Amino acid sequence: MTGAQWVVEALHKQGVETVFGYPGGAIMPVYDALYDGGVEHILCRHEQGAAMAAIGYARASGRPGVCLATSGPGATNLVTGLADAMMDSVPVVAITGQVASPLIGTDAFQEIDVLGLSLACTKHSFLVTDPAELTTTLAQAFEIAQSGRPGPVLVDIAKDVQQALIPHTETQVRTANADPVDNQALEKANALIRTSERPMVYLGGGVILGKATQALRDYLDRSQLPVVSTLKGLGTVEANYPYYLGMLGMHGTKAANLAVQASDLLIVIGARFDDRVTGKLDTFAPHANVVHLDIDAAEINKLRRAQAPVCAPLNQVLPALACPDTSPVWRAQITEWQTTHAWRYDHPGEAIYAPALLKHLSDSMPASTVVATDVGQHQMWVAQHVRPSQPENLLTSAGLGTMGFGLPAAMGAKVARPEDEVVLVSGDGSFMMNVQELGTLKRRGIGVKIILLDNQRLGMVRQWQQLFFEQRYSETDLSDNPDFLTLARAFDIPGHSIQRKDEVEDALNTLMAHQGPYLLHVAIDEMENVWPLVPPGAANQQMMEQDL
Repeated sequence: MTGAQWVVEALHKQGVETVFGYPGGAIMPVYDALYDGGVEHILCRHEQGAAMAAIGYARASGRPGVCLATSGPGATNLVTGLADAMMDSVPVVAITGQVASPLIGTDAFQEIDVLGLSLACTKHSFLVTDPAELTTTLAQAFEIAQSGRPGPVLVDIAKDVQQALIPHTETQVRTANADPVDNQALEKANALIRTSERPMVYLGGGVILGKATQALRDYLDRSQLPVVSTLKGLGTVEANYPYYLGMLGMHGTKAANLAVQASDLLIVIGARFDDRVTGKLDTFAPHANVVHLDIDAAEINKLRRAQAPVCAPLNQVLPALACPDTSPVWRAQITEWQTTHAWRYDHPGEAIYAPALLKHLSDSMPASTVVATDVGQHQMWVAQHVRPSQPENLLTSAGLGTMGFGLPAAMGAKVARPEDEVVLVSGDGSFMMNVQELGTLKRRGIGVKIILLDNQRLGMVRQWQQLFFEQRYSETDLSDNPDFLTLARAFDIPGHSIQRKDEVEDALNTLMAHQGPYLLHVAIDEMENVWPLVPPGAANQQMMEQDL
């Protein structure tokens, strides 16, 4: 078979049923092999859209996502998506075409050093110029993307390798086995847990990446510990768990931040002390020892010294983790914070209050619904007010914070899980970043339900300009937005627009009942802010709150 045919064969061997991409000259042999190769290809309208769709597919399904692009601008358009997957540890395999081997390094048409560009935003990268290395390289790419801490892998294949005739060879990839749990380290962690009086679980996206959601839930059932979550960990804790305080950090709940600051032990599970979580780092949980469980040794002691680090797969560690004899006084304090600082939805006036709309969506949608977001105020409102039943049911760009992520990611999720509802919550700024993917929804009839919160502003930047830049609103006015319903209709996507809170319930019912893609345009107040907010340079207990 040709090298291109071996690429398709490798996809079959990995169980890949669907890929996302955009063709071009240097990847054309692979596209020719895809024509009747038995792997579904979804034509996105921009390579960045293809990369984000692969991320959405991977995160919603737990299987690796695959995207394809040609050399030069095709490959460079993937870079933001690869960086997003790298920051959020998503298993994505990107296959790009490269100019023919003799032309590499000659500034040939559409030539760029994709390998060099990708080094900062991939877990591993390959350049294949020898046909004999192709099949092994492809197998290694999928193994690396999924093993240990997952991440994106790039395979850049010279065009002549795609065209070369390559004989069948048995591909052998050495699978790296995880080191066994260090019993001494585990016992040290358990000793700290047993003697703590005000323990907290602080969990992150590593729980779902390690396929340890059930193990974590089992541990919470046994221990009845209070728990907080990062943005990427949302959905990990069961909805009815009594000691869950929500997200912590910059826009976390007041209860979560107060509890962490008062704790004497943080059991950190698959999280990395991100700056949006900790606030001013040297003030974060100042009285707490740290038990840090993570599969990636690079995260241990990177930002906060752990008194008891355990570097091992979470599924191996959590069943052996001790349960503390938690003080009733501490449990009572947790319950008091939950009650005192519960969300309020009694917003005055007739205008639509985005948190209330999202709470209504959360309460009424099927438990299997996937919610995707873009980046901005709406993202934080979703994190605060939507309660996903599983962590794979919330897709958001956490580490990189990529505007334009939501639409293609939702598209990828719907392709991965066609029987489940997929709802995109976007803002007017982010939506325009990859709006061309409405064309993909139209062509393939991909039934993503879109809730567009339109404040005619770059809302999060506008909020910071109001609070920290003396209300100097530089380049955040989007009052010349297009008519979004007309825009959707241009892609044969129906929709509806609402402006008053008494319209919300019927509009959400119509949205969720519609078969196929649909746009619900929601006009909201341009000056509405996300609260609470930990200002830059402040400790997490120093939250700014809305004046009621």
